[in-house]
Amino acid sequence: MNVVEVLIEGGKASSGPPLGPALGPLGVNIKEVVSSVNELTKDYAGMEVPVKITIDGGKVDITVGTPPTAALIKKELGIEKAKTDSTSDYTGDISIEQLKEIAKKKKEGMLASSLKKVVKEIIGTCVSMRLKVEGKDAKEIQKEIDEGKYDEVITE
Repeated sequence: MNVVEVLIEGGKASSGPPLGPALGPLGVNIKEVVSSVNELTKDYAGMEVPVKITIDGGKVDITVGTPPTAALIKKELGIEKAKTDSTSDYTGDISIEQLKEIAKKKKEGMLASSLKKVVKEIIGTCVSMRLKVEGKDAKEIQKEIDEGKYDEVITE
């Protein structure tokens, strides 16, 4: 069994480096694998995505990870860079609905036991990125989530 792990821009894998040279000696159809990787990663266009390709006796299994939380938040808001050095300016504002969508993408790779807890973890990233949530300070929203204020929005 051979395992190839690479970081690829979503939907933009090619038979060139890093995939081609890694897959070439393993006797698989590189064009097919590249096509499958692009199909599986197209939703992450513009972001680096971890991809794990397992080749076992000619059988190819492709597993796609999720980009870092900050990258998903930036894509959701359409921003290039977060303000991490300011104590008064905010980078932007994100909604609970947007956080819920990010949480669904990240849930499998996180240890949190519920979508609500994943959303809270992602709000932690919003704190360090200087983002408001629903127009409020992110820490305030975390308290409101604990109080159950968003229970009807954050459902599995």
